[in-house]
Amino acid sequence: MTHFNPFPCQRYQSAPTTRRDMLRRCGSGFGAVALAALGSDRAFADGGLAGHGPHHQVRAKNVIFLYMDGGPSQVDTFDPKPLLEKFNGKDPSQLFDVEPTQFNNNGTVLASPWKFKQYGESGIPVSDLFPHVATCVDELALIRSMVSEFPEHTFANYFLHTGSGLQGRPSMGAWANYGLGSECKDLPGFVVINGGLIPPGGLDCFGSGFLPASYQGSVFKPSGTGVANISRNEPTDEDQRRKLQLINQLDGLATEQFGNHDSLESAIRNYELAYAMQMAVPEVMSLTDEPKHLKKMYGMESKYGPTRTYAAQCLIARRMIEKGVRFIELTCPAVGGDRWDQHGGLKQGHENNARAVDQPIAALLKDLRQRGLLDETLVVWAGEFGRTPFAQGADGRDHNQFGFTVWMAGGGVKPGSIYGATDEWGYKAIENRVEIHDLHATMLHLMGVDHTRSTFRFGGRDMRLTDVKGHVVNDIIA
Repeated sequence: MTHFNPFPCQRYQSAPTTRRDMLRRCGSGFGAVALAALGSDRAFADGGLAGHGPHHQVRAKNVIFLYMDGGPSQVDTFDPKPLLEKFNGKDPSQLFDVEPTQFNNNGTVLASPWKFKQYGESGIPVSDLFPHVATCVDELALIRSMVSEFPEHTFANYFLHTGSGLQGRPSMGAWANYGLGSECKDLPGFVVINGGLIPPGGLDCFGSGFLPASYQGSVFKPSGTGVANISRNEPTDEDQRRKLQLINQLDGLATEQFGNHDSLESAIRNYELAYAMQMAVPEVMSLTDEPKHLKKMYGMESKYGPTRTYAAQCLIARRMIEKGVRFIELTCPAVGGDRWDQHGGLKQGHENNARAVDQPIAALLKDLRQRGLLDETLVVWAGEFGRTPFAQGADGRDHNQFGFTVWMAGGGVKPGSIYGATDEWGYKAIENRVEIHDLHATMLHLMGVDHTRSTFRFGGRDMRLTDVKGHVVNDIIA
């Protein structure tokens, strides 16, 4: 009788026995039982690659990154410059050195269309664009001296998200989960709640790059099921278990033949996580159990559709924090015009974008505080760059990477504080410059990770989020 030879080329070499294989084959399976128990915990289920931190005291267990796509104007939001009003309509080149801009369609000095008022015990000035966030100003640590290396959206987005202007590097959310693992067993550790605007640069802003694929951001929608194809297709639980068992057997055969590979290992983990998500996602996405007054506080009853969208994003983000999701990014909702990128129509454009996010952000901060979660949750508000203090054309502002504002709240930062400064025009950072690498180093530090020790060997060198740069901004840490 002729026996079938599955490897006719006679060059097949079985893969070396791994620790997993040894545990499966030895000890009557008791080792596999222990391994399965550990594997059910996301902190242990990453093949030893994740969770090398924390390196020191953890101040922030989770991060909510409020990404302001397009670049809000610092001189119209959190960095008032009275000199702009005094010299409104004057030629800026006669007043200060003007750097080349993205479009070089420079107009005159442009005063802010909005007034600033001081708020809270800290007396920090906030423009009329943000009346709700202004009520939370004593929670904020403003950094007015941010700089970037790129004046164009795509490169600047990659830089803000990954620490590199090049495509294909791991996002900061991926690095956070690589360094700390995830405390959530049935949801991804890095979630992007897409309000309608994926930034220039696309999904690579949320990718895992050279890190294992299981660390990439999972994109959720703020309504409906949240994730496509999350509903079970099989008629019964038994059918689904049999299907997953067959998939695991096939994956096991592939592993024996070809050895371990990131794409296969990540696919296995994704199957396991997807199975858990079928129960967890509908629960976290359903807001029916949230009290009416809270949904109203977030803005879910607003007449303005984008406010309702962002309100749902913020409320879902809070629910995910309660579940232990490590890093959550919120993208901006579509407002019927451009994102925070007003090369023209500054007043209407910035007002539409601010109206969409102002009330939900303030409600998120207050809700986290009331639940005792803000002290351990780092909230970061940032765009990829700022805007020029002079007009583009008649009523817009061009990109400005030389000085802009971001703010942080909770998670161990110094509340009601201002760090750094731009010049008297709001154009260039002149005091305590903070680079994107410094921002990343500080975020990781607050999460308990030493950015110089969180590395991954790739291309012959130890790669990290902050490259070979980055300093923790200790002065904004409480």
